[in-house]
Amino acid sequence: MTGPAGTGPAGQDIRKTRLDSGLRVITEALSTLRSVSVGFWVGVGSRDEQATELGASHFLEHLLFKGTAERSAAEIAHAVESVGGDMNAFTAQEMTAFYVRVPDDQLDLAIDILADVVWAASLRAGDVDAERTVILEELHMRDDAPDDLVHELFAHAMFPDHPLGREVLGTQQSIEDMPRESIARFHRRHYRPPAIVVAAAGNLNHDRVVERLARHGEALVVGPEVDLGRSVEGLAPATPRAVLTKPVEQVHVVMGMRGVAREDPDRYALTVLNQALGGGMSSRLFQEVRERRGLAYSVYSYRVAYVETGAFGVYAGTAPARAAETIDVLSTELDRVTRDAGIEGDELAAAKGHLKGSMALSLETSNSRMHRLGSSELMLGEALPIDEVTARVDAVTREDIARVVDRVFSSGARTLAVVGPVDEASVPIPG
Repeated sequence: MTGPAGTGPAGQDIRKTRLDSGLRVITEALSTLRSVSVGFWVGVGSRDEQATELGASHFLEHLLFKGTAERSAAEIAHAVESVGGDMNAFTAQEMTAFYVRVPDDQLDLAIDILADVVWAASLRAGDVDAERTVILEELHMRDDAPDDLVHELFAHAMFPDHPLGREVLGTQQSIEDMPRESIARFHRRHYRPPAIVVAAAGNLNHDRVVERLARHGEALVVGPEVDLGRSVEGLAPATPRAVLTKPVEQVHVVMGMRGVAREDPDRYALTVLNQALGGGMSSRLFQEVRERRGLAYSVYSYRVAYVETGAFGVYAGTAPARAAETIDVLSTELDRVTRDAGIEGDELAAAKGHLKGSMALSLETSNSRMHRLGSSELMLGEALPIDEVTARVDAVTREDIARVVDRVFSSGARTLAVVGPVDEASVPIPG
């Protein structure tokens, strides 16, 4: 067992231990809080599923809380909620996370519950069939939400015929057809200690977290690391236009291009640029699209990052009669970024100031701290102290912005995804 410890600035105590099994444990002690949040972060997601397993990661997210050899689903929920706690989970393209937040004197309970559900879930056939129905309803709910569908459509177009373009939920056919054994096999293959980070934050002691985990035999099982075989080699060019005609009240638009990978040094510059372009009420998109023209209620930009690639997009929802104008304005704002080689002066300073301030405000709970630790350790192999992250944001220069603009925005290759009451022929191919 190895246990390098790192102590950050005053009030921040981040420590990490790697068990001989490969399980990583990272904690942040926050003595002023009266809560603890614990999460099991598993390094597998929808992009890692085989053709016969589409939706298996998300299926497991549902099933693991359905009961274990020692606890029923009702007993799991009662144990957490009877002490005032809450629990949840989510699935993404490259990770699945399960987490519990409880009062600090219930730390052992949180660890025991999560270890039990992650490693000892029953995966009973009856529960599989029940959750199959629930997930099919979730798919139907998603189909009734065009503002969600448009992002799925954008991902399909951005990464055509690649696992990154898949729907995290799976498809109706894959969920209907998936047998219990396929899900169990996926669980056995991927939910091993080397693929898992246990993150905890709050009023806690690191050594106590490690000791409690060591009581669970599955945490100590040494096994081979799974080669996920992730690659974007041979990835086809993005599809320029994707349109889903749907009889809804608004036209939902996402326009964008491929971005930078998760560990790319230019990720900080792109994050700052994203803030200036569409990250808040003072951003360019909000001011131009909503304030000046009144084209949309919701308008923003965003970036997603994966192991080897990423994407950058701008979104707006507008009335069908104003869809063409909205698309034109979005395109013009992206052109403006390219023409100006990004941002500078007061706009650059304001974007960095917003990011630094919002980061500090967002990390005032044990849950948010735990999420930062778990995702950073799992995806980046480290969880930098907040002051270090702030310093990297503050160090972004105009030249850094210009470089990332040249890399991401200047190729001219854009993708446009549209969902709404429109005909594909009426939607322009972005230039």
